[in-house]
Amino acid sequence: MTSPAKFRKDKEIVAEYETQVKEIRAQLVEQLKCLDQQCELRVQLLQDLQDFFRKKAEIEVDYSRNLEKLAERFLTKTRSTKDHLLKKEQSILSPVNCWNLLLLQVKRESRDHATLSDLYLNNIIPRFAQISEDSGRLFKKSKEVGVQLQEDMMKVLNELYTVMKTYHMYNTDSINAESKLKEAEKQEEKQMGRSGRQDDRQTPRSPDTLASIKSDEKPVRRSSVKKIEKMKEKRQAKYTENRLKAIKARNEYLLALEATNSCVFKYYIHDLSDIIDCCDLGYHASLHRALRTYLSAEQNVETSKHSGLETLDVAAESLEANGDKQKLMETYNNVFCPPARFDFQSHMGDTMGVMCAQQPVESELLQRCQQLQSRLSTLKIENEEVKKTMEATLSTIQDMVTVEDYDVSECFHHSNSMESVKSTFSESYLSKPSLAKRRANQQETEQFYFTKLKEFLEGRNLITKLEAKHDLIEKTLGESQKTDCCLASGRRNSSVRKQDCGETIPLMVESCIRFISRHGLQHEGIFRVSGSQVEVNDIKNAFERGEDPLAGDQNDHDMDSIAGVLKLYFRGLDHALFPKEVFHDLISCVSMESLQERAVHIKKVLKSLPSKTLIIMRYLFSFLNHLSQYSEDNMMDPYNLAICFGPTLMSVPEGHDQVSCQAHVNELIKTIIIHHDTIFPGLQDLKGPIYTIPGAGDDFCDSPHCEPPLVEEPAPDTVSVIHNSEDVTSALTI
Repeated sequence: MTSPAKFRKDKEIVAEYETQVKEIRAQLVEQLKCLDQQCELRVQLLQDLQDFFRKKAEIEVDYSRNLEKLAERFLTKTRSTKDHLLKKEQSILSPVNCWNLLLLQVKRESRDHATLSDLYLNNIIPRFAQISEDSGRLFKKSKEVGVQLQEDMMKVLNELYTVMKTYHMYNTDSINAESKLKEAEKQEEKQMGRSGRQDDRQTPRSPDTLASIKSDEKPVRRSSVKKIEKMKEKRQAKYTENRLKAIKARNEYLLALEATNSCVFKYYIHDLSDIIDCCDLGYHASLHRALRTYLSAEQNVETSKHSGLETLDVAAESLEANGDKQKLMETYNNVFCPPARFDFQSHMGDTMGVMCAQQPVESELLQRCQQLQSRLSTLKIENEEVKKTMEATLSTIQDMVTVEDYDVSECFHHSNSMESVKSTFSESYLSKPSLAKRRANQQETEQFYFTKLKEFLEGRNLITKLEAKHDLIEKTLGESQKTDCCLASGRRNSSVRKQDCGETIPLMVESCIRFISRHGLQHEGIFRVSGSQVEVNDIKNAFERGEDPLAGDQNDHDMDSIAGVLKLYFRGLDHALFPKEVFHDLISCVSMESLQERAVHIKKVLKSLPSKTLIIMRYLFSFLNHLSQYSEDNMMDPYNLAICFGPTLMSVPEGHDQVSCQAHVNELIKTIIIHHDTIFPGLQDLKGPIYTIPGAGDDFCDSPHCEPPLVEEPAPDTVSVIHNSEDVTSALTI
C-alpha cells in the first residue's frame, strides 16, 4: 500500500503543475491584452500624424497665400507704374536685379509651400490612413493566429497532465505490487527459517530414526512451502506486469514532457515573435516611406529655397557701382552720349573757320599761350591735392558703409537660455547710441567729401576749359606756316558726325579692330568686361574730330575701353547692322540642328543686303572668328562673343518675347562667327576690304599669337562705285 507521505507528495506535485499551467494561461491572456494595447497605440499614433499633417497643410497653404499676396502687391505695383518702360530698362541695374530676384524668391517660396500643402493632403495623409487600415486588418488576423496557437498549447498541456496522471497511477500500482511481492518473499524466508531451526534443536539420531522422522513430517512442510511459492509466483507476475506498465507510462510521460517543453519554448521564443512580426507586417516600412515622402518634400523645398538664395547671393555679390554706371550710360546712350560738336557759324560770308596766327596776332597768341601754360601748371597741382584729399575721404566713407556687420548666426544658436534673440542682437549693431554715433560720423564725412568733390570738379572744369584754349592756340601757332589751315566742318546727324564716305570700313571700326588684333587677342573678358566710360568717350570724341587716337604702336589705352568703343559704334547706328526686314528669315534657321545647314540658309538671306553692309559684316565676323581662336586665354568662345554682340548687331522687333528671341539671336550670331567663311562671299565675289590674319613677318604685335590685320584695297572701278554710293554714308553713321 502507498504510504500517506507519498500520497501527500503526489498531491503537491499535481498542485504545482496546475499552478504552473494557471500562470501560463494568465500570461497568454496578458499577451493578447498587450498586443491589443499596441494596436490601439499604433492607431492613435497614425491618427495623430494625420491630424498633424492636416493642420500643417492648412498652415502651409495660408503661408503660401500670404507670400503670394506679398509678392503680387509689389509686382502689380511695378507693372501698373506709368514709367513701366523706364523700370524695365532699369532692371539691368544690379540693385533692381536684386529686388526682382527677391520678389521671384518669394513667389518661388509661395509655390513651394503650396506644393507642400498639396503633398500633405493628397499624399502623406492618405499614406497614414492606409497604414492605419492595414495595421488594424493585419492585427486582427495575427490575433486569430495567436489565439489558435494558445489553444493548441493548452491542449498540449492538458495532454501532459493526462499522461502524468497515468504515469502516477501505474507507478503506484507497481509500487503496491512490489510491496506485496516483498511480503511474500519474507513469508517464504520465514517459513524456510523455521524448518531449519527445528532440525538444529533435535539430538543426533541414527539414520533409521531420522528417516522415519522425516518421513512423518514431510507432508506437512511440503504443503506450506508450495502454497507460499505459488503466492509468490502470482505476486511476481503481478509485479512484473505493473512494473512494465509503469515503465511504459513513465516513458510516455517523459516524451510528452519533452514535447510540451519544446512546444512552450517554441511558442514563447518563436511563435510570439512571429505573431508580433505579423502585427508589424509592412508597418515600419510603410511608415518609413511616408516619412521619407515628407523629408523629400521638405528637402526639395529647402533645395529650391537654397537655390533661390544662391541666385540672390550672387546678385548681392554683383552689386557694383561702376558696372551699374556703365549699364546706365549704355542703356541711355542718347542721354549720356556727348552731343554733336558746335560748328563754327560764319557771319556774313566769312569763310575763315580756324584761328589766324599771322602778325600782329601771333605775338599776342604766343604770350597768351605762355600765360595759359603757367596757369594750368598751378591749377593742376592744386587740383591734384584736392583729388588726393577727396579720394582719401571717399575711402573712409567706403570703409564705413562696407563694414561686415551682417552676420547674425549667433542669434540662431539654440541653447537652454530663454534670452530673446532681439535683446542679444540689439546690444550690438542696432543699439541706438552706437548707431546714432556712426550715422553722425558718416554724415559729417560725407559732407566733407562733397565739399572736396565740388572743389575738384570746378577745378577740373576750369582746367579743361583752359587746356582746350591752350591746345588750340598751340596748334594754331604750330600750323601758322601752312596755307591750307582752314578745315571744313563736316555734316552731323542727331547724335554723331559722319566719317569720310570714301572709307568702306569706318575708321572707328578698322582702328579698334586693328588695335585689338595687335594687343588684345589674349585679353581675358574682352568685350564682356566694361571699360572706363570716360576713356570710351575720349576715344570716340577723337574719332569724331577725324583723328585716329589708336594709330601707331603705343599700347597705353585700356583694352576694355577700346572694345567698348567698337560695341558703342554698332549700338549707335540708326539702324542695326542686321536689318529688321530679315529678322524672321534669319531666326527661322535656329531650329535647324546642323550648323552647316544654318550657314547655307543665312547666306541665302543675307544675299539680298547691300554689298557695303556685307563688306562690313564680313570684316567684323572674320575678326570675331579670329578672336575666338584664343578662347583658352581670353575666355571668349563664339557663344560668349555672340552674347556680347547679339543685342548690338540685331535688335528684337517690338511685340516679340525679348528673352526667348534674344537667345535665338545669340545662337544665330554664334553660327555666323563659326561659319563666317561659308556665309559671306569671298574677295572674288564681293570686292572690298577683308580682314586677313597677318603673316609671320610682322613684328609690331605685343602677343606672340597676335598679328595685325591687313586691309586689302578694292579695285579702282569698285572704289569709284563705293565713293559715289550714298549707302556708305548710312553704314558709316555712328
